[in-house]
Amino acid sequence: MSNLLVIDVGNTDAVFGIFEGTELLHNFRIKSLKDENYVFFEYRFRQYFLENRLRYADITKVVLSSVVPPLTPIFKSLIKNIFGIEPIVVNAYIFPSIEVSIDNPNEIGSDLVANAVAAFTKYKRNCVVVDFGTALTFTVVSETGKVLGVSIAPGLRTAVKALFSNTAQLPDVPLELPESVLGKNTVHAIQAGILWGYEGLVKNMIQKIRIELGGDCIAIATGGLSSIISTLHGEFVEINRELTLEGLRIIGESQP
Repeated sequence: MSNLLVIDVGNTDAVFGIFEGTELLHNFRIKSLKDENYVFFEYRFRQYFLENRLRYADITKVVLSSVVPPLTPIFKSLIKNIFGIEPIVVNAYIFPSIEVSIDNPNEIGSDLVANAVAAFTKYKRNCVVVDFGTALTFTVVSETGKVLGVSIAPGLRTAVKALFSNTAQLPDVPLELPESVLGKNTVHAIQAGILWGYEGLVKNMIQKIRIELGGDCIAIATGGLSSIISTLHGEFVEINRELTLEGLRIIGESQP
């Protein structure tokens, strides 16, 4: 059995996906704790393989995307030590069909490159990928595969935490869309302000992007929080939490 392992190291979690062909067989995550050492990540990684009776020998290729520089060498070492292979490290130039048309292509996050690859490969249309993660990102890709630009805002959880950055105790604020925008208590008020506020933010950004592209632009949602704001679902042709992993798979398949 020949399987592909993809790893997306983000600011909150490192997400792992194991593919056999185009099928995602396994999907798991480890917290991206920047103060932890190699042993912490190797132990949790090996534990998952053991608990799920996975064989290291079945992994024949690994694709690594990381937007956390302190963790990048740790994961490169983990891959080398466990599988005995060098990972394919994602950058702005790795996928020939995608041209990153920004001032400094090296500034773009490798996860956004993966999002662009997945969206362009599937649709080949003007599109914006809205990624609801630690940051809320809008990656715009043209019908010819050109990444035209990126917009970034704080993610939903990040926005909630920012309200209490100088407070000793963070109240428990479930990310649930309330029926009313008129908060009757602290939690409700935060839910109304953040979630309904972000609904307007996302709709407005998509509208402005479409105007700049002459009206033709589909929207795709991804990220762990992509389904939270239910009133946004009609804005998207697809809500796919695993879009980034799929992009990494496509990148892996394109490499020798």
